[in-house]
Amino acid sequence: MSPMPITDAIFLMTERREQPMHVGGLQLLKLPPGADQDWLPSLYAEMIHSDRITPLFQRKAHRSPSSMGAWSWQIDHEIDLEHHIRHSALPRPGRVRELLALASRLHGTLLDRHRPLWEAHLIEGLEGERFAVYTKIHHSLVDGVSALRLLQNSLSPDSDARGVPMPWETSTERHQPSTSRSLQSLTGVPMAALRTTSEIAALGPMAGRAALRALMDQSSYLPSSAPKTIFNVPITGARRFAAQSWPLAKVRAVAKASDTTLNDVILAMCSAALRQYLESLGALPDDPLVAMIPVSLRQAGAAVGGNAVGAILCNLATDVSDPADRLSAIRDSMEEGKKSLRSMTPTQATLASAIALAPMLLGSLPGARRLASPAYNVVISNVPGPKEALYWNGAELEGVYPLSIPMDGQALNITMTSYNGSLDFGLTGCRRTVPHLQRMLAYLDEGLEDLVAVTKA
Repeated sequence: MSPMPITDAIFLMTERREQPMHVGGLQLLKLPPGADQDWLPSLYAEMIHSDRITPLFQRKAHRSPSSMGAWSWQIDHEIDLEHHIRHSALPRPGRVRELLALASRLHGTLLDRHRPLWEAHLIEGLEGERFAVYTKIHHSLVDGVSALRLLQNSLSPDSDARGVPMPWETSTERHQPSTSRSLQSLTGVPMAALRTTSEIAALGPMAGRAALRALMDQSSYLPSSAPKTIFNVPITGARRFAAQSWPLAKVRAVAKASDTTLNDVILAMCSAALRQYLESLGALPDDPLVAMIPVSLRQAGAAVGGNAVGAILCNLATDVSDPADRLSAIRDSMEEGKKSLRSMTPTQATLASAIALAPMLLGSLPGARRLASPAYNVVISNVPGPKEALYWNGAELEGVYPLSIPMDGQALNITMTSYNGSLDFGLTGCRRTVPHLQRMLAYLDEGLEDLVAVTKA
């Protein structure tokens, strides 16, 4: 039995029916040339009879009186692959609309804690000679960077390659995709996440005070507090998912023309969309929204699995009407956040990130969300992905759309990943408290076009 680090166990401790704590991915693939109607069922039959399950996907969460209630990992030696791997089909006409509706329903259901915490769904019947794969895995097992790395390891740049393993299968060395960025590439600070509460406690109060002081150095670029919005309310367990892609080159051109970063432009797109969405509902607050931006603390070459995530808080300047001025304010806020991280030791940076992420725990306290002001209004994540076209057993991967975790008091999550020249957005919201989520896709597009116009990109 392997003890579970508190950085992983926290996702089990905060989970309940209204707040499933798994991350997901929706991959769109094109059937290989000449594939008949038996191609996908045949692959499914092979997958459920695999005997090469990697230990990460055999882990089962467990706690007992002997461990004083602490969570640990057990290995399930009798894993039932027919439970974990499902085969289904879309109702006609098999449009992306039907696919997103199915993904929304699948993402809103809890994983079975009596089994290893993951599922995969092969979905046929998508128009355009395509099919989809929806996967979900508990956040206690992996963070976003690890999940994307697992996906990349199951794909090949060779369209003729066959027998490529799925993320849950062991394999011999194959194509090694480029490593996702660590926090070092964002801030110049090499870090490793602390793994247990005892390690944090042993650091002493002076380190904690220094971390809090460094985090608050961002205050000149942040409002005094994040305003309450329609996103910062108790949520239900039902989900709505919206997804769309934009050309990465177009976003990069805006960044170059405005002397900002790619992430700055992405945040400005999100800011414009959030501003227009809330305005359309008559719910835009006078004060600017604040976003929590997760950043990877995972060092290059670190083992896949577990969690190593920190955070930066960013003023989204949703109170600013001019797109150029809004982008400038976002750039300054992000620079201040990165500057604060550069000034910290690895220990202080870990503590500061824990302070920023602490509001997630409030969801466990009845009524806390109604009493406290939100520390931030929305979570926006960018996970860099593969730069080249990839294939699974000859099926070309066309898009990778991430599904993330809305939380109590944080009813909307915006996550995107880059793949083969495109930027794939996934918006995951509480079905009841975030109405007409799909409208935000049009607002993201309008936000990008406004930035193109003002920067003359």
